Amino acid sequence: MPAIAIDLTRLITRLSHASPSGIDRVDLAYARHVLDQPGDRFGLVSTMLGPRVLDRAGALAVVEAAATGWEEDRDALADPVYRGLIARLGGAAGPAGAPAAGPRRRTRVRIEAALRTLRAGGHEALPQGTLYLHTSHLRLDKPGRFDWLYDRPDVRAVFFVHDLIPIAYPEYGRPGEDARHAVRMETMARHADHVIANSADVAGHFSRHLAANGLRARPVSVAPLGVETVFCEADRATAFAPGRPVFVACGTIEPRKNHLLLLNLWRRLAADLGEATPHLVIVGRRGWEAENVIDMLDRCPAIEAHVTEVHGLSTHGLAGILRGATALLMPSFAEGYGIPVVEAAACGLPVVASDIPVHREVGSGFATLIDPLDGPGWRDAILALSEPGSETRAAMADRLRGYAPPTWRDHFALVDPILATFA
Repeated sequence: MPAIAIDLTRLITRLSHASPSGIDRVDLAYARHVLDQPGDRFGLVSTMLGPRVLDRAGALAVVEAAATGWEEDRDALADPVYRGLIARLGGAAGPAGAPAAGPRRRTRVRIEAALRTLRAGGHEALPQGTLYLHTSHLRLDKPGRFDWLYDRPDVRAVFFVHDLIPIAYPEYGRPGEDARHAVRMETMARHADHVIANSADVAGHFSRHLAANGLRARPVSVAPLGVETVFCEADRATAFAPGRPVFVACGTIEPRKNHLLLLNLWRRLAADLGEATPHLVIVGRRGWEAENVIDMLDRCPAIEAHVTEVHGLSTHGLAGILRGATALLMPSFAEGYGIPVVEAAACGLPVVASDIPVHREVGSGFATLIDPLDGPGWRDAILALSEPGSETRAAMADRLRGYAPPTWRDHFALVDPILATFA
C-alpha cells in the first residue's frame, strides 16, 4: 500500500453534531480503516490557510472524537433519545445504560481537534507518492481548496461520489445547488486518478455527466456501502415490543424523501381507523425546502397522536427501533444508495421502498417496491402489514431469511486492491 492521507475535514466539521448522517458514517468507516492499516498514514484537513496534515496519532484523535460524540460505540439504552422514543411507543425501555457524552464533551473535543489542526504542517509533510483519499463531497464546490494538488503532482487522488441528485433533480435542493454540485463533479474530474461509487446507478450517472459536459473520463469502480455490525446483531436487549404496528421512515426531511406522501396517508388512516391507526416514526433532521412536510408535522392535529418525529438518535438506537418495528417505509423519489434499506434488511425488518433504479439494485430479492406516486399502493401495503398475524409481513420476512448484507469488510475487499495499485 502507498502512504495514504485521508481527508478528515468533514469529520471535524461534524464534531458538534449529536448523531451522524449516512455520509458521516462513510467518512468514519474509511478513516478508521485507513488509519488502522500499517504504513505511513495521515489525516488531512482543508482550511483557509491550505491543507493541514496530521500524523497518525493526531488523525486517530479526531476520528475517535467524532465516534465518541456520536455515541457510535455505546449501547442503545445509553441513548436518551432512544429511551424516550420507545417509551412513547409503549415499549419497555429496560435499565438505563451509561450516560451519553453530551454537548459539553463534544465542544471540548472539537476545540482539541481544531488546535491539533492549527499546529499541523502543510502538504509538504506528505511523503512522495502519497495517495490522497477524499470520501465526502465537502469543499469540492470550492475548487481552490484543491489547488495544492497542482503543487504536488506526485500525490495521486481517489474520490468517492455519493450521488448526482442535485444535478438530476434540482427542484429538490436549495436554489443553486445544482450548479454547486456540477462544480464538485468537475473538481473530481480534474483531480481524480480514480473514483469510487456506492452503486452502479451512481457510477453510470457520474460517467454520463462527465461525457455530457466535455470532462475527461475517469476510472470508476463500484463498492456497495457496508452495514454497521450493530444492524447485523440479534441484540434482543435493545429491541422493543410496541402495542401497535410501528412503521419507520429514515432520512433527512427534504422533498425527495417523499415524506408528504406518508403524512397524507397517515391523515387518511387516522380518519378511517382512529385509535387503531399504526404509528409512524420519522427518523431524521429537518432539512431544506420542506415547508409542506414541516407544516403537517407542526400543525396537523389529525396525525399528532400517530406520528413521531425524532432526530439525534444514535446508530445503536436506530438499530434497536428497526428490530422492533413492523416495516421500513422508503418512498423516496431519488437516492444515491438508500442505506436504510439494507440496514433494515440486516435487522430482519421488511422493507417497502420506492421503485427506483437504486432500490432495485440494493433491495433486489427482498424489498417490496412501489411507485413513489402510487398512494393507494402504499396504503394497501401499510394496511396489509398492519393486520394481526399479517401473512404479507410473514412472506416479506421469509424473503429476508439468508440475506447477507454487505459489510464494510466486503466494501474494503473491493477498495483496497484499487488503492494498492497506486503503490
